[in-house]
Amino acid sequence: RDRMSTFIDIHVLQTVPSSNMNRDDTGRPKTGFFGGFTRARVSSQAWKRATRKDFKTYLPELDQAVRTRRIIEDLASRLTTLDPAITQEEAIALAKGVMEAAGIKFKAARAKKPAKGEEAAPVDPFDLSEYLLFVSNQQLDRLADLALAGRDGAVDKSAAKAALQANNGIEVALFGRMVADDAAINVDAAVQVAHALSTHAVEPEFDYYTAVDDKNAESDPSAGMIGVIEFNSSTLYRYATIDLDQLQKNLGDVAVTGRAVEAFVKSFVLSMPSGKQNTFANGTVPEAVIVQARARRPLNLMGAFEKPIVADGKNAISTLSAQALARRMRSVDGAYGFEPEVSYVLAGNTAVGEALANVGEHVELASLVSKVREHAISTLGGPA
Repeated sequence: RDRMSTFIDIHVLQTVPSSNMNRDDTGRPKTGFFGGFTRARVSSQAWKRATRKDFKTYLPELDQAVRTRRIIEDLASRLTTLDPAITQEEAIALAKGVMEAAGIKFKAARAKKPAKGEEAAPVDPFDLSEYLLFVSNQQLDRLADLALAGRDGAVDKSAAKAALQANNGIEVALFGRMVADDAAINVDAAVQVAHALSTHAVEPEFDYYTAVDDKNAESDPSAGMIGVIEFNSSTLYRYATIDLDQLQKNLGDVAVTGRAVEAFVKSFVLSMPSGKQNTFANGTVPEAVIVQARARRPLNLMGAFEKPIVADGKNAISTLSAQALARRMRSVDGAYGFEPEVSYVLAGNTAVGEALANVGEHVELASLVSKVREHAISTLGGPA
């Protein structure tokens, strides 16, 4: 190719008060060990899920996707919408037929065992795929059309498989799809998301709580229930990168690729995993966002916080973190010649803005995502 690949790096500093938004199997907030100290951690999957949920607030339905094992149920619903005369039984058969023609395998849904004294649940008529499938709404619409067209005969297998290879939509193009049984319908992800880690060390804290029974008599002051929730507070360093060329390959359209870049940057910045939100109401926005376009390879800058940030009594942790991030950027760019093609900065407060004064062009969010979209389109050779 005539030019090197382009990567769009997104660096975010975000302060989160008492929270437990991403739990492990014991209910404790996830942590990571980095630089010799325990850090607060939010998994990449948690933030990717939050980003996808944010997409649904503004992306057109055709750009969205569904990740499910209940693909037959979804397709059957589309078929009955297309032709209300189709019975549910026929719709299920047609949906299963077109998906099996595409090479997807299914098994019967397992019936839930009723509790003692309960009646057995009705049999689920929808078979489940053997694994989660990530399919765009455009692909589902095409599969539904093929199923209807083949109702009087066998569905064309090559056409069914082709329906899962084209029209990925923005979500599938960004996050990719892996099908172990058939690599031909895999989609290489254009986005990588790092586990968010706190810029400083954390210690676990515990909230011992009681729930009062409103109907208890004054003579019975005991709680209706008691429990303990672990939580922490942190300033997180969040990082993600977009492989612009892979995204263009997945979508096949420069303008749509630009929209996908804009959507991901916007939703990654604004989204928040929803774990224990009702308990802690920890919804915040970032203190700092830095978006840079780089040639050759992406650049995660968590190394800025290998030595954990320590409060100095004068500056906020977020400000000290921004200062450390700016130093790391300058040192890496100078040592390796990794100067970005463009660099945009969104600062949530004056002190953070001063710390990042020389990192890039300072803009507000709407302008940032617009400029990044325009740079992506220009880089790919599309119209400005």
